[in-house]
Amino acid sequence: MSSDQDHLQQTDTEERFDFKKDSEAAYAAEKGLTEETIHAISDDKDEPDWMRERRLRALKQFQAMPMPTDWPGQPDLTEIDIDEIVPYIRPDIETRGGVDDWTDLPDEIKDTFDKLGIPEAEKNALSGVGAQYESEVVYQNMLERWEDKGVIFCNMDEAVREHEELVKEHFMTDCVPPSDNKFAALHGAIWSGGSFVYVPEDVTVDMPVQAYFRMNSEGMGQFEHTLIIAEENSEVHYIEGCSAPKYSAFNLHSGGVEVYVGENAHVQYSTVQNWSKNTYNLNTKRALVEQDGRMEWISGSMGSKATMLYPSTVLKGRGASDNHITIAFAGEGQDIDTGAKVYHNAPETKSTIESKSISKDGGRTNYRGLVHIADGAENSSTAVECDALMFDNESTSDTMPYMEINESKVDVAHEATVGKIGDEDIFYLQTRGLDDDDAKQMIVSGFIEPITEELPIEYAVELNRLVELEMEGSLG
Repeated sequence: MSSDQDHLQQTDTEERFDFKKDSEAAYAAEKGLTEETIHAISDDKDEPDWMRERRLRALKQFQAMPMPTDWPGQPDLTEIDIDEIVPYIRPDIETRGGVDDWTDLPDEIKDTFDKLGIPEAEKNALSGVGAQYESEVVYQNMLERWEDKGVIFCNMDEAVREHEELVKEHFMTDCVPPSDNKFAALHGAIWSGGSFVYVPEDVTVDMPVQAYFRMNSEGMGQFEHTLIIAEENSEVHYIEGCSAPKYSAFNLHSGGVEVYVGENAHVQYSTVQNWSKNTYNLNTKRALVEQDGRMEWISGSMGSKATMLYPSTVLKGRGASDNHITIAFAGEGQDIDTGAKVYHNAPETKSTIESKSISKDGGRTNYRGLVHIADGAENSSTAVECDALMFDNESTSDTMPYMEINESKVDVAHEATVGKIGDEDIFYLQTRGLDDDDAKQMIVSGFIEPITEELPIEYAVELNRLVELEMEGSLG
């Protein structure tokens, strides 16, 4: 490909993510977080009393908990001021809960998702698509053949109304209670939008379902909730994409993800995030896995000013397994603190964690992980591998693994490597006809291959493009 073609491709990808759109809001909450805010959000959504009560309890927990500051080397969160965040913006569309025909969206919202490639992805690779704009899902669709098998894919606000008993049983109870951490409590108080996925017993959804979350307004917070329930012997792959344009004021993203993996079920949760570099990304994600169930987390964190994200899995049943593959990229002014948590609470459970990180121009990446093997979880095994690649002497990369092993009959392995791109590697590729930039890009593409090969081809290509743009310093 010529350099002109490269530039055009990068410019096109940059425009897809960093553009801004003026759009009308049907309702916007006042800045800050009070009981009045909770009542206003709940009233606007016409929620049942039990959800309003859970929000209010979560608010009290949030107010009682201190801001996390005691983790060694954690990102600086002092700039976050909840009183300056707009917690809820409902876009101006005629149908609450979103439309199922793309052409029914307002032009400014439709243009946003057209640029992000959502309609094309839906045609080519997906069983279902949900698209969230600001605080609510504006579009939701599912192929009829999956609906006929009892698969449910809808937005969370609709799920609260139409599948109330399922949601009431699972929403922020056993998996991610508001008491888990301060930002989980914040999320429980002001969550809005997100996805609900239910896969019945013995059903395999053989094409991914996707949700895309877009923050378009300055100084807002996005707090979508994703709840996935995979019954016994079922299988589903869920893909999450996120982006926001760059503004001068900071934005806050504090989503919540809960995954219930039934006996012998398989769930893969893939994330490609490209938040702008004024966004604080502070999510809580957790899966509970029953006997012989399998959970996979595939995650690429390309943007944000600061990220604290540690997908967690509790292996509850004998023979349950968990796999994490993560890639983090930190450029100038970025602090990307990511990792994984796994709790082996039953015998013969297995986990693997593979973490890749890249830092340049003074950026910082950190792997922060926890593996806990409970007393009695005999014949369990875990393997952790952390690889970091740095472009210069100003960048940093840290590894902070923590292992709690309370059972003797287990296999535990940990490996970590940190290094810079070697001059000899660059020289070798240059002797084969590549220039300096292309040589570095080839090395990085090989470095992140373990995650790209786990994604559908459209998303693998997108992830590689985002990494190329980050290396050029073009985004955010």
